Amino acid sequence: MQAQPKVLIVDDEDRFRTTLAKLLGLRGVPAKPVGSAAAAFEELNAAAYDVVLLDVRMPEMSGIEALAEIKKTHKNVEVIILTGHASVDAAVEIMRLGGYEYLLKPCDVEDLMAKIESAYERKLAREERLRKEAASPGNPSS
Repeated sequence: MQAQPKVLIVDDEDRFRTTLAKLLGLRGVPAKPVGSAAAAFEELNAAAYDVVLLDVRMPEMSGIEALAEIKKTHKNVEVIILTGHASVDAAVEIMRLGGYEYLLKPCDVEDLMAKIESAYERKLAREERLRKEAASPGNPSS
């Protein structure tokens, strides 16, 4: 059986992030809620996460800015953006920066679980491909 993805929830709304963490926990997915981009960076530097659920509108730093920073330093983490405010421009920017998915809040927990699992599978496949490339005989670093 495949391990569950480790999820970091980043949202400035305390009730939303704690409720979502509990709902994911009930489904066997370990999830840590934090309230800001700064707290997310600290957590990502302290522990390994597979998927980040990131709110777009937060004080101090937007989710789009946070996404760009996360992808610079934690390339293998998949980021799913959650927002209550739909915007085609934002969705395009999120995909350009390497975001995995863009979902509107509130979203169905089962739909979110499917997106988390899909993002995790993508992360695992990328890591496996990189391992194979590093181990191939024609690779100068092997």
